[in-house]
Amino acid sequence: MARLTLKNVTVQYPIYNSRSFSLRNQIMRVSTGGRIESEAGQVSVVTALKDVSFDLRDGDAVALMGHNGAGKSTMLRTLAGVYTPISGQIVREGRVSTMLELGAGIDGELSGYENITRMGVLLGMSLKEIEAHVPDIEQFCQLGDFLRLPVRTYSSGMSTRLMFAVATTVQPDILLVDEIFGMGDAEFQVNAKRRMESLIEKVGIFVFATHNDELIERYCNRFFRLEHGNVREMTRDEALAAHFAATGR
Repeated sequence: MARLTLKNVTVQYPIYNSRSFSLRNQIMRVSTGGRIESEAGQVSVVTALKDVSFDLRDGDAVALMGHNGAGKSTMLRTLAGVYTPISGQIVREGRVSTMLELGAGIDGELSGYENITRMGVLLGMSLKEIEAHVPDIEQFCQLGDFLRLPVRTYSSGMSTRLMFAVATTVQPDILLVDEIFGMGDAEFQVNAKRRMESLIEKVGIFVFATHNDELIERYCNRFFRLEHGNVREMTRDEALAAHFAATGR
């Protein structure tokens, strides 16, 4: 049984040597999702998430919504354990897999095969698991003998296919995804969509940051809107109405 629970979680970033309440900070407060607050010694902090609580269980597919800078990526990284809250508690039950920055962990000097091993280890896979998944990765990325060459010789499209193939090999209980649809050429997008849908059907909890209303309707059954560090759960109709109001479509 998968579970992902936040209890009164607050995440802040310190900003050193900044002038609190300057014009620049006032502009940043408007243009970013967090709140800039002054602390002693003229050190400011950005409160990216403020006193956030929710409980996710098997079957929950969550859309994280909000304008650029609202805190969607911060939320995903906090759920993944990349960022540590200054207060509150996070409960994770089940294997967590992320697709946040597909380029994370790749080394251009290593071959495609060596990077498969490297990225697999970073995803928490054993060497035996990685070896078992290599044929599937080879088939999906369709790089052939290029897998024996350094990744720095790849085009951006080739690198994307390799990274996506490895990232979607893990069968997690909890899947956290920053918006990645739209990468690569048309053929890759079709194959990636099919592979993602197969993966989503098998996971217990799915959390997805997106601006795409079609994907919201297709994949999600819970809807969280992030703004100024706060999180509000909405109904499907409220979520789509808010999206249309923000995008004009």
